Amino acid sequence: MKNVNFKEISLQDKPDRSPGFLLWHVSTAWRGSIEWMLKSMGLTHPQFVILATLGWLTRKGERVSQAAIGKMAGLDPNTVSQIIRGLEQKELITREKSFDGRAKNPILTIKGSAILKRTMPAVEKKDAEFFQKLTAEEMECMIGIFQKLIMEDQAEIEQ
Repeated sequence: MKNVNFKEISLQDKPDRSPGFLLWHVSTAWRGSIEWMLKSMGLTHPQFVILATLGWLTRKGERVSQAAIGKMAGLDPNTVSQIIRGLEQKELITREKSFDGRAKNPILTIKGSAILKRTMPAVEKKDAEFFQKLTAEEMECMIGIFQKLIMEDQAEIEQ
């Protein structure tokens, strides 16, 4: 067996100096804690993300497209469509024909709104627990870094 000489193939001298590797570990640990809690409430993490995104985008009664949901959630259209179908089967959302009749606009059902009202605080509590090791200053710095990394998408989301 031939050993790999990482000095020849990697810019990093150790894995814990690789931003991507560290982000992988952090995101895996964070998602694991969220997914376990959401599973107990009958949702997958992607389903929660779509429910929360839909709730945010329609908070003032606007109609929204699946494309807009996908853009804000950072998910491709096929994935969004599959998740929305699953949420429809659970009767958490319904899709109404758009004004022009060419598309369907997802909306939260009463049941979907109720589960979002239960899951959002639980997810935010898990977030707080996960990130409690950070000072308020570190948290603001991290949020700023994340926003910078997704700046292009973020500008459109906040409109």
